[in-house]
Amino acid sequence: MLVRLCFIRLCFGLCSIALVAASALAQEPGASSAPTVRPEIGKPIQAAIELLKSKKGKEALAKVREAQAVGDRTPYENYLVERVLGQAAATAGEPAIAARAFENVATSPTSPEGERRQFLAAAASQYYLVKNYAKTTELAARYFKEGGTEKSMRTIYVQALYLGNDFASAARELMKDLEAEERENKAPSEEQLQLLASSCSQIKDAACNGKAMEMLVAYYPKREYWLSVIYGIATRPGFSERLALDLARLKIETGTMRGAEEYLDAAQLSLQEGFPMEAVRIIDKGYASGVLGTGAEAARHKRLKDMAAKNLAEDKKALAREESQSGAAKDGRALFNEGFNYVLLGKPEQGLALMEKGIRDAKAFRRLEHAKLQLGYAYHLAGQNQKAIQILKTVQGADGAAALARLWATRLSRAS
Repeated sequence: MLVRLCFIRLCFGLCSIALVAASALAQEPGASSAPTVRPEIGKPIQAAIELLKSKKGKEALAKVREAQAVGDRTPYENYLVERVLGQAAATAGEPAIAARAFENVATSPTSPEGERRQFLAAAASQYYLVKNYAKTTELAARYFKEGGTEKSMRTIYVQALYLGNDFASAARELMKDLEAEERENKAPSEEQLQLLASSCSQIKDAACNGKAMEMLVAYYPKREYWLSVIYGIATRPGFSERLALDLARLKIETGTMRGAEEYLDAAQLSLQEGFPMEAVRIIDKGYASGVLGTGAEAARHKRLKDMAAKNLAEDKKALAREESQSGAAKDGRALFNEGFNYVLLGKPEQGLALMEKGIRDAKAFRRLEHAKLQLGYAYHLAGQNQKAIQILKTVQGADGAAALARLWATRLSRAS
Protein backbone atom coordinates (compact mmCIF):
# COMPACT_ATOMS: atom_id res chain seq x y z
CA MET A 1 0.00 0.00 0.00
CA LEU A 2 1.34 3.43 -0.98
CA VAL A 3 1.98 5.73 1.98
CA ARG A 4 1.84 9.40 1.11
CA LEU A 5 3.95 11.56 3.41
CA CYS A 6 3.31 15.26 3.43
CA PHE A 7 5.54 18.01 4.77
CA ILE A 8 3.64 20.83 6.44
CA ARG A 9 5.38 24.13 5.92
CA LEU A 10 5.48 26.19 9.11
CA CYS A 11 5.53 29.98 9.19
CA PHE A 12 8.05 31.29 11.68
CA GLY A 13 7.35 35.00 11.39
CA LEU A 14 10.08 36.68 9.38
CA CYS A 15 8.52 40.04 10.18
CA SER A 16 8.55 39.36 13.92
CA ILE A 17 12.21 38.38 13.73
CA ALA A 18 12.97 41.59 11.89
CA LEU A 19 11.05 43.72 14.36
CA VAL A 20 12.65 42.20 17.44
CA ALA A 21 16.13 42.37 15.96
CA ALA A 22 15.64 45.93 14.74
CA SER A 23 14.36 46.96 18.14
CA ALA A 24 17.47 45.59 19.80
CA LEU A 25 19.70 47.35 17.30
CA ALA A 26 17.95 50.66 17.92
CA GLN A 27 18.80 50.72 21.64
CA GLU A 28 21.13 53.54 22.65
CA PRO A 29 23.99 52.43 24.92
CA GLY A 30 22.97 53.08 28.50
CA ALA A 31 19.40 54.01 27.55
CA SER A 32 18.05 51.01 29.46
CA SER A 33 19.06 47.66 30.89
CA ALA A 34 18.23 45.94 27.55
CA PRO A 35 21.18 44.19 25.85
CA THR A 36 23.01 46.20 23.19
CA VAL A 37 24.73 45.22 19.98
CA ARG A 38 28.00 46.65 18.70
CA PRO A 39 27.81 48.55 15.39
CA GLU A 40 30.16 46.13 13.60
CA ILE A 41 27.59 43.40 14.28
CA GLY A 42 24.48 45.54 14.22
CA LYS A 43 24.98 47.10 10.80
CA PRO A 44 25.31 43.86 8.80
CA ILE A 45 22.48 42.28 10.82
CA GLN A 46 20.26 45.28 10.11
CA ALA A 47 21.15 45.00 6.41
CA ALA A 48 20.31 41.29 6.48
CA ILE A 49 16.92 42.04 8.03
CA GLU A 50 16.13 44.56 5.30
CA LEU A 51 17.13 42.03 2.64
CA LEU A 52 14.93 39.36 4.24
CA LYS A 53 11.95 41.69 3.98
CA SER A 54 12.46 41.47 0.21
CA LYS A 55 13.03 37.69 0.45
CA LYS A 56 16.64 38.02 -0.70
CA GLY A 57 17.90 35.07 1.28
CA LYS A 58 21.35 34.59 -0.25
CA GLU A 59 22.24 38.27 0.05
CA ALA A 60 20.97 38.31 3.64
CA LEU A 61 23.06 35.22 4.42
CA ALA A 62 26.19 36.98 3.15
CA LYS A 63 25.53 39.95 5.46
CA VAL A 64 25.05 37.66 8.46
CA ARG A 65 28.43 36.07 7.64
CA GLU A 66 29.98 39.51 8.08
CA ALA A 67 28.55 39.72 11.58
CA GLN A 68 29.72 36.18 12.33
CA ALA A 69 33.28 37.21 11.50
CA VAL A 70 33.37 39.66 14.42
CA GLY A 71 35.10 38.14 17.44
CA ASP A 72 34.35 38.22 21.17
CA ARG A 73 30.60 38.31 20.67
CA THR A 74 28.42 38.59 23.77
CA PRO A 75 25.78 35.90 24.44
CA TYR A 76 23.09 38.30 23.24
CA GLU A 77 25.00 39.12 20.07
CA ASN A 78 25.40 35.40 19.43
CA TYR A 79 21.65 34.92 19.95
CA LEU A 80 20.79 37.73 17.53
CA VAL A 81 23.25 36.55 14.87
CA GLU A 82 21.98 32.94 15.07
CA ARG A 83 18.38 34.07 14.93
CA VAL A 84 18.81 36.08 11.74
CA LEU A 85 21.18 33.43 10.33
CA GLY A 86 18.47 30.78 10.68
CA GLN A 87 15.89 32.85 8.84
CA ALA A 88 18.38 33.90 6.13
CA ALA A 89 19.51 30.30 5.58
CA ALA A 90 15.92 29.02 5.45
CA THR A 91 15.01 31.70 2.91
CA ALA A 92 18.15 30.95 0.88
CA GLY A 93 17.34 27.23 0.73
CA GLU A 94 20.07 26.12 3.14
CA PRO A 95 18.11 23.96 5.60
CA ALA A 96 21.17 22.35 7.25
CA ILE A 97 22.52 25.78 8.24
CA ALA A 98 19.06 26.97 9.25
CA ALA A 99 18.46 23.89 11.41
CA ARG A 100 21.64 24.38 13.45
CA ALA A 101 21.01 28.12 13.82
CA PHE A 102 17.41 27.69 14.99
CA GLU A 103 18.49 24.98 17.43
CA ASN A 104 21.16 27.30 18.83
CA VAL A 105 18.53 30.03 19.28
CA ALA A 106 16.12 27.64 20.99
CA THR A 107 18.77 26.50 23.48
CA SER A 108 20.32 29.93 24.06
CA PRO A 109 19.96 31.24 27.63
CA THR A 110 19.13 34.65 26.16
CA SER A 111 16.22 33.31 24.09
CA PRO A 112 12.87 34.60 25.47
CA GLU A 113 10.98 31.73 27.03
CA GLY A 114 7.85 32.55 25.08
CA GLU A 115 9.66 32.12 21.76
CA ARG A 116 11.64 28.97 22.55
CA ARG A 117 8.95 26.62 21.30
CA GLN A 118 8.76 28.54 18.02
CA PHE A 119 12.44 27.95 17.35
CA LEU A 120 12.35 24.32 18.44
CA ALA A 121 9.63 23.83 15.82
CA ALA A 122 11.65 25.77 13.24
CA ALA A 123 14.76 23.67 13.90
CA ALA A 124 12.82 20.39 13.78
CA SER A 125 11.24 21.27 10.44
CA GLN A 126 14.60 22.21 8.90
CA TYR A 127 16.22 18.99 10.14
CA TYR A 128 13.30 17.14 8.53
CA LEU A 129 14.15 18.73 5.20
CA VAL A 130 17.72 17.40 5.34
CA LYS A 131 16.40 13.96 6.42
CA ASN A 132 18.01 14.09 9.85
CA TYR A 133 15.06 12.30 11.41
CA ALA A 134 16.76 11.63 14.74
CA LYS A 135 17.22 15.36 15.32
CA THR A 136 13.71 16.07 14.04
CA THR A 137 12.11 13.73 16.56
CA GLU A 138 14.38 14.91 19.39
CA LEU A 139 13.48 18.58 18.94
CA ALA A 140 9.83 17.92 18.14
CA ALA A 141 9.52 15.89 21.35
CA ARG A 142 11.04 18.82 23.29
CA TYR A 143 8.60 21.16 21.57
CA PHE A 144 5.63 19.14 22.81
CA LYS A 145 7.17 18.66 26.26
CA GLU A 146 7.40 22.43 26.60
CA GLY A 147 3.73 22.83 25.77
CA GLY A 148 3.68 23.08 21.96
CA THR A 149 0.38 22.20 20.33
CA GLU A 150 0.82 22.94 16.62
CA LYS A 151 -0.81 20.13 14.63
CA SER A 152 1.60 20.50 11.72
CA MET A 153 4.50 19.83 14.09
CA ARG A 154 2.73 16.68 15.21
CA THR A 155 2.59 15.58 11.56
CA ILE A 156 6.32 16.19 11.12
CA TYR A 157 7.12 14.37 14.37
CA VAL A 158 5.19 11.21 13.46
CA GLN A 159 6.47 11.15 9.90
CA ALA A 160 10.05 11.54 11.15
CA LEU A 161 9.57 8.56 13.48
CA TYR A 162 8.35 6.49 10.53
CA LEU A 163 11.06 7.63 8.13
CA GLY A 164 13.66 7.05 10.82
CA ASN A 165 12.46 3.40 10.98
CA ASP A 166 11.07 3.73 14.51
CA PHE A 167 7.84 2.08 13.40
CA ALA A 168 6.70 1.03 16.89
CA SER A 169 6.88 4.61 18.17
CA ALA A 170 5.18 5.91 15.03
CA ALA A 171 2.30 3.46 15.51
CA ARG A 172 2.00 4.34 19.20
CA GLU A 173 1.90 8.10 18.55
CA LEU A 174 -0.54 7.72 15.68
CA MET A 175 -2.89 5.68 17.85
CA LYS A 176 -2.79 8.48 20.46
CA ASP A 177 -3.72 11.01 17.79
CA LEU A 178 -6.52 8.87 16.41
CA GLU A 179 -7.99 8.25 19.86
CA ALA A 180 -7.92 11.99 20.57
CA GLU A 181 -9.67 12.74 17.28
CA GLU A 182 -12.24 10.04 17.96
CA ARG A 183 -13.07 11.66 21.33
CA GLU A 184 -13.62 14.94 19.48
CA ASN A 185 -15.67 13.25 16.72
CA LYS A 186 -13.14 14.28 14.10
CA ALA A 187 -12.39 12.18 11.04
CA PRO A 188 -8.73 11.08 10.78
CA SER A 189 -6.86 11.98 7.61
CA GLU A 190 -6.25 9.34 5.00
CA GLU A 191 -2.48 9.90 5.35
CA GLN A 192 -2.64 9.22 9.10
CA LEU A 193 -4.40 5.91 8.57
CA GLN A 194 -2.08 4.90 5.74
CA LEU A 195 0.93 5.64 7.93
CA LEU A 196 -0.55 3.67 10.84
CA ALA A 197 -1.30 0.65 8.63
CA SER A 198 2.21 0.71 7.19
CA SER A 199 3.82 1.13 10.63
CA CYS A 200 1.83 -1.80 12.02
CA SER A 201 2.77 -3.90 9.01
CA GLN A 202 6.46 -3.11 9.52
CA ILE A 203 6.35 -4.35 13.13
CA LYS A 204 4.16 -7.32 12.09
CA ASP A 205 1.30 -6.32 14.40
CA ALA A 206 -1.67 -7.91 12.62
CA ALA A 207 -4.28 -6.60 15.07
CA CYS A 208 -3.00 -3.04 14.75
CA ASN A 209 -2.83 -3.28 10.97
CA GLY A 210 -6.34 -4.73 10.83
CA LYS A 211 -7.72 -1.86 12.91
CA ALA A 212 -6.01 0.69 10.68
CA MET A 213 -7.39 -0.92 7.53
CA GLU A 214 -10.89 -1.12 8.98
CA MET A 215 -10.71 2.60 9.74
CA LEU A 216 -9.51 3.27 6.19
CA VAL A 217 -12.52 1.54 4.64
CA ALA A 218 -14.80 3.31 7.13
CA TYR A 219 -13.60 6.79 6.20
CA TYR A 220 -12.09 6.30 2.75
CA PRO A 221 -13.84 3.28 1.14
CA LYS A 222 -11.61 2.83 -1.88
CA ARG A 223 -11.47 -0.51 -3.62
CA GLU A 224 -7.76 -0.92 -2.89
CA TYR A 225 -8.44 -0.60 0.84
CA TRP A 226 -11.34 -3.05 0.72
CA LEU A 227 -9.12 -5.50 -1.13
CA SER A 228 -6.43 -5.18 1.50
CA VAL A 229 -8.69 -5.51 4.53
CA ILE A 230 -10.78 -8.40 3.15
CA TYR A 231 -7.84 -10.47 2.02
CA GLY A 232 -6.03 -9.57 5.24
CA ILE A 233 -8.85 -11.13 7.26
CA ALA A 234 -8.89 -14.22 5.05
CA THR A 235 -5.20 -14.87 5.69
CA ARG A 236 -5.30 -14.07 9.38
CA PRO A 237 -4.41 -16.98 11.70
CA GLY A 238 -7.55 -18.68 13.00
CA PHE A 239 -9.80 -17.66 10.12
CA SER A 240 -12.32 -20.48 9.59
CA GLU A 241 -12.73 -22.00 6.12
CA ARG A 242 -16.46 -22.38 6.73
CA LEU A 243 -16.72 -18.58 6.37
CA ALA A 244 -15.57 -18.73 2.73
CA LEU A 245 -19.06 -18.07 1.38
CA ASP A 246 -19.60 -15.21 3.81
CA LEU A 247 -16.28 -13.76 2.68
CA ALA A 248 -17.35 -14.06 -0.97
CA ARG A 249 -20.59 -12.22 -0.21
CA LEU A 250 -18.60 -9.28 1.14
CA LYS A 251 -16.25 -9.36 -1.86
CA ILE A 252 -19.23 -9.15 -4.22
CA GLU A 253 -20.74 -6.32 -2.19
CA THR A 254 -17.50 -4.31 -2.30
CA GLY A 255 -16.53 -5.13 -5.89
CA THR A 256 -13.37 -6.98 -4.87
CA MET A 257 -13.81 -10.35 -6.57
CA ARG A 258 -10.59 -11.24 -8.38
CA GLY A 259 -11.33 -13.24 -11.49
CA ALA A 260 -13.45 -16.12 -12.73
CA GLU A 261 -12.31 -18.70 -10.17
CA GLU A 262 -13.56 -16.65 -7.24
CA TYR A 263 -17.00 -16.32 -8.82
CA LEU A 264 -17.10 -20.04 -9.61
CA ASP A 265 -15.96 -21.03 -6.12
CA ALA A 266 -18.57 -18.80 -4.51
CA ALA A 267 -21.35 -20.17 -6.72
CA GLN A 268 -20.36 -23.77 -5.96
CA LEU A 269 -20.31 -23.02 -2.21
CA SER A 270 -23.82 -21.58 -2.47
CA LEU A 271 -25.03 -24.72 -4.22
CA GLN A 272 -23.40 -26.91 -1.56
CA GLU A 273 -25.12 -24.89 1.18
CA GLY A 274 -28.47 -25.38 -0.55
CA PHE A 275 -28.93 -21.82 -1.85
CA PRO A 276 -29.26 -22.14 -5.66
CA MET A 277 -30.87 -18.70 -5.96
CA GLU A 278 -27.71 -17.17 -4.54
CA ALA A 279 -25.57 -19.28 -6.88
CA VAL A 280 -27.55 -18.00 -9.87
CA ARG A 281 -27.07 -14.41 -8.73
CA ILE A 282 -23.34 -14.88 -8.29
CA ILE A 283 -22.97 -16.46 -11.72
CA ASP A 284 -25.04 -13.68 -13.29
CA LYS A 285 -22.75 -11.08 -11.69
CA GLY A 286 -19.75 -12.94 -13.05
CA TYR A 287 -21.23 -12.88 -16.55
CA ALA A 288 -22.17 -9.21 -16.20
CA SER A 289 -18.64 -8.33 -15.15
CA GLY A 290 -17.22 -10.08 -18.22
CA VAL A 291 -15.10 -12.61 -16.35
CA LEU A 292 -17.47 -15.54 -16.91
CA GLY A 293 -18.67 -16.85 -20.24
CA THR A 294 -15.50 -16.04 -22.13
CA GLY A 295 -12.14 -17.65 -22.82
CA ALA A 296 -11.09 -21.28 -22.80
CA GLU A 297 -13.26 -22.06 -19.74
CA ALA A 298 -16.48 -20.62 -21.17
CA ALA A 299 -18.06 -24.09 -21.56
CA ARG A 300 -17.32 -24.91 -17.94
CA HIS A 301 -18.93 -21.65 -16.85
CA LYS A 302 -22.02 -22.51 -18.90
CA ARG A 303 -22.31 -25.94 -17.29
CA LEU A 304 -22.27 -24.43 -13.81
CA LYS A 305 -24.79 -21.82 -14.88
CA ASP A 306 -27.12 -24.51 -16.18
CA MET A 307 -26.68 -26.61 -13.04
CA ALA A 308 -27.54 -23.65 -10.81
CA ALA A 309 -30.64 -22.88 -12.87
CA LYS A 310 -31.78 -26.52 -12.66
CA ASN A 311 -31.21 -26.64 -8.89
CA LEU A 312 -33.11 -23.40 -8.49
CA ALA A 313 -36.13 -24.78 -10.37
CA GLU A 314 -36.14 -27.88 -8.17
CA ASP A 315 -35.70 -25.77 -5.04
CA LYS A 316 -38.68 -23.60 -5.90
CA LYS A 317 -40.85 -26.70 -6.34
CA ALA A 318 -39.70 -28.09 -2.99
CA LEU A 319 -40.38 -24.83 -1.20
CA ALA A 320 -43.82 -24.63 -2.78
CA ARG A 321 -44.64 -28.11 -1.44
CA GLU A 322 -43.40 -27.19 2.04
CA GLU A 323 -44.99 -23.75 2.18
CA SER A 324 -48.21 -25.18 3.57
CA GLN A 325 -46.42 -26.96 6.41
CA SER A 326 -46.19 -25.31 9.82
CA GLY A 327 -42.52 -26.13 10.29
CA ALA A 328 -43.16 -27.54 13.74
CA ALA A 329 -41.31 -30.75 12.96
CA LYS A 330 -38.18 -28.91 11.79
CA ASP A 331 -35.28 -27.94 13.99
CA GLY A 332 -33.98 -24.40 14.22
CA ARG A 333 -31.24 -24.84 11.65
CA ALA A 334 -33.64 -26.20 9.02
CA LEU A 335 -36.05 -23.33 9.63
CA PHE A 336 -33.18 -20.85 9.43
CA ASN A 337 -31.95 -22.16 6.08
CA GLU A 338 -35.46 -22.34 4.68
CA GLY A 339 -36.04 -18.76 5.75
CA PHE A 340 -32.84 -17.62 4.05
CA ASN A 341 -33.99 -19.26 0.84
CA TYR A 342 -37.26 -17.32 1.02
CA VAL A 343 -35.30 -14.08 1.46
CA LEU A 344 -33.22 -14.93 -1.60
CA LEU A 345 -36.38 -15.70 -3.59
CA GLY A 346 -37.82 -12.26 -2.85
CA LYS A 347 -40.08 -13.15 0.09
CA PRO A 348 -38.23 -11.33 2.90
CA GLU A 349 -41.09 -11.01 5.38
CA GLN A 350 -41.79 -14.73 5.36
CA GLY A 351 -38.11 -15.65 5.23
CA LEU A 352 -36.91 -13.38 8.05
CA ALA A 353 -39.71 -14.63 10.31
CA LEU A 354 -38.51 -18.21 9.79
CA MET A 355 -34.87 -17.24 10.34
CA GLU A 356 -35.72 -15.41 13.58
CA LYS A 357 -37.75 -18.38 14.76
CA GLY A 358 -34.98 -20.80 13.84
CA ILE A 359 -32.17 -18.88 15.55
CA ARG A 360 -34.05 -18.92 18.83
CA ASP A 361 -33.35 -22.66 18.89
CA ALA A 362 -29.74 -22.04 19.92
CA LYS A 363 -29.08 -25.73 20.55
CA ALA A 364 -29.59 -26.40 16.83
CA PHE A 365 -26.55 -24.26 15.95
CA ARG A 366 -23.00 -25.39 16.56
CA ARG A 367 -21.82 -21.89 15.70
CA LEU A 368 -24.42 -19.33 16.74
CA GLU A 369 -22.19 -16.33 15.93
CA HIS A 370 -21.97 -17.50 12.33
CA ALA A 371 -25.75 -17.69 12.21
CA LYS A 372 -25.98 -14.10 13.48
CA LEU A 373 -23.65 -13.01 10.68
CA GLN A 374 -25.92 -14.73 8.14
CA LEU A 375 -29.03 -13.20 9.69
CA GLY A 376 -27.52 -9.73 9.46
CA TYR A 377 -26.73 -10.37 5.80
CA ALA A 378 -30.31 -11.53 5.20
CA TYR A 379 -31.70 -8.29 6.66
CA HIS A 380 -29.39 -6.40 4.29
CA LEU A 381 -30.76 -8.38 1.33
CA ALA A 382 -34.25 -7.47 2.54
CA GLY A 383 -33.32 -3.78 2.44
CA GLN A 384 -33.34 -3.35 6.23
CA ASN A 385 -29.80 -2.12 6.75
CA GLN A 386 -30.33 -0.54 10.18
CA LYS A 387 -31.65 -3.84 11.55
CA ALA A 388 -28.78 -5.64 9.83
CA ILE A 389 -26.23 -3.34 11.50
CA GLN A 390 -27.87 -3.86 14.87
CA ILE A 391 -27.50 -7.65 14.55
CA LEU A 392 -24.00 -7.54 13.05
CA LYS A 393 -22.71 -5.52 15.99
CA THR A 394 -23.59 -8.41 18.32
CA VAL A 395 -21.40 -10.96 16.51
CA GLN A 396 -18.44 -12.09 18.59
CA GLY A 397 -15.65 -14.67 18.42
CA ALA A 398 -12.14 -15.02 17.04
CA ASP A 399 -12.77 -17.27 14.02
CA GLY A 400 -13.34 -14.39 11.58
CA ALA A 401 -17.13 -14.03 11.91
CA ALA A 402 -16.84 -10.96 14.13
CA ALA A 403 -14.30 -9.36 11.79
CA LEU A 404 -16.58 -9.89 8.80
CA ALA A 405 -19.54 -8.57 10.77
CA ARG A 406 -17.62 -5.37 11.61
CA LEU A 407 -16.81 -4.84 7.94
CA TRP A 408 -20.41 -5.43 6.94
CA ALA A 409 -21.58 -2.95 9.58
CA THR A 410 -19.06 -0.42 8.28
CA ARG A 411 -20.22 -0.93 4.70
CA LEU A 412 -23.90 -0.71 5.52
CA SER A 413 -23.45 2.33 7.77
CA ARG A 414 -22.21 4.26 4.75
CA ALA A 415 -25.03 2.95 2.59
CA SER A 416 -27.75 3.89 5.08
